[in-house]
Amino acid sequence: MAAADTAVDLSQAMRLEPVLPGDWLVVAPLLLTILGGALCLITRKNTEAQPKVAIIFLTLLVLSCAGLLARVLDKGVVTMVAGSWLPPFGIAFTADALGATLALTSSLVALAVAVYGASDVDRSGRRYGFYPFLLLLMTGVCGAFLTGDIFNLYVWFEVLLISSFGLLVLGNERAQLDGAVKYAILNIIATTLFLIATGLLYGIVGTLNMADIAIKARGIGMDGPLTTVAVLYFLAFAMKAAAFPVNFWLPASYHTPRIVVSAVFAGLLTKVGVYALLRIFVLLMPDARAALADLIALVAILTMLTGVFGALAQTDIRRLLGYLVISGIGSMLAGLAIGTTPALAGAIFYAVHSILVMTALYMAAGVMRALGGSFSLRELGGLYGANPAFAAVFLMLGFAVAGLPPFSGFWPKVLLVDAALVGGHGWIAAAILITGLLTTIAIGRVWVFAFWRGGAEGTPDGYEKALAVPDPKITGAGIWLPIGLLLGLIVLLGIQPEFMMQVAGRGAASLGEPLGYLRSVFGDAIQ
Repeated sequence: MAAADTAVDLSQAMRLEPVLPGDWLVVAPLLLTILGGALCLITRKNTEAQPKVAIIFLTLLVLSCAGLLARVLDKGVVTMVAGSWLPPFGIAFTADALGATLALTSSLVALAVAVYGASDVDRSGRRYGFYPFLLLLMTGVCGAFLTGDIFNLYVWFEVLLISSFGLLVLGNERAQLDGAVKYAILNIIATTLFLIATGLLYGIVGTLNMADIAIKARGIGMDGPLTTVAVLYFLAFAMKAAAFPVNFWLPASYHTPRIVVSAVFAGLLTKVGVYALLRIFVLLMPDARAALADLIALVAILTMLTGVFGALAQTDIRRLLGYLVISGIGSMLAGLAIGTTPALAGAIFYAVHSILVMTALYMAAGVMRALGGSFSLRELGGLYGANPAFAAVFLMLGFAVAGLPPFSGFWPKVLLVDAALVGGHGWIAAAILITGLLTTIAIGRVWVFAFWRGGAEGTPDGYEKALAVPDPKITGAGIWLPIGLLLGLIVLLGIQPEFMMQVAGRGAASLGEPLGYLRSVFGDAIQ
């Protein structure tokens, strides 16, 4: 047979045109974090070099994510498919405004954590994997935000969970192991539900590509097995996001590791669960979101209220902050429950705000421990006298997490409350406002007891606590630079929110009006 007779038309299966240089930014975050993690592992015995290697690669990660967001805002949704196979057969990486924004915010937080860890993590912690685990965690986080394949999303969840287990037990203390068991069991259950739901979904629609699922699920509607799939996904990601009533693992585990580990957990892990809920229930299965809207609204309200009431009941600062993480998840779920573009934009804006402010608050808690010798409000006092500038920093972070102006938490709450009132969801609006008030009280209680009060519980009025000599590490740039960076972003988003509102609006539109997302994957043939 002649060679011409056996020629294969590869254009029917593969993209033959070269990948544009700017499109490589979609996978650059994964390549950088994997390579950086490998180099940190190779240099594990050189504990002085590890922070430098990690900070260099995380700086490159920030730059690559910033470039990716700029390209998405300029060119629209960007897609790369592994091996140049035509979708839905190749594994797709698709970056829209939502995924690129969260990837950039997460990379900024990871860089701040790496700088903070250079002063906070001792030689033993470095030797046993703090920086390799941190970079591996960022591989999973960025992969989850940028993947366009739902089974690939499961894989990236596994990557970030494995690395988070390593970070959680770093130090091998009894409390850490206890917290790790609770954290692991609940997340294994959630991951199993995720895998079961994905298997069922594949059996129904015959594809794993998110854009392809979005097209085929719209033709099926909410009849039969797809309802079961939607409920399984909601339960799985509600667990991962620490939503009511499957949120008890978070306050039972986040207070146990090193404070820098708690900071990165509080900033990132639950937000990946919220992202997955937004992606699946708005882009892939909008009918499921509409059918479950009342249930999601109830879960959102109860998550907000149980979180803030839990915070009011705590005397340990780390536990208190853990409950505030939970309360913030409720606000994001409120945007999902309402489902309009402004509400989804509010949820996205709130996610960015929460990533920044919760990480900064946990870092600040570490400074409080170094200054006052304890995480307990009963044993703290006089921190205002010890460091007035730090007292002001903590107060600003407290105002931000409560949603008070002029800080980043104010504007997403405005968007959410306005969307709730316009959509006739008065109970959601009321819950957001009540939660903000109670959060202000919870944070004010911390500031009064730890900063304004002269001494520990039971000391007479006017007594000034005789603080031990503070750890000299807290006076260095390695502690104050990352906190200052995050606080600067929090203030900037509060006084100049326009850009973030536009980006959040673009992200919400890519979910609710996915034509651009679908055309990025399948081309202009999609109508």
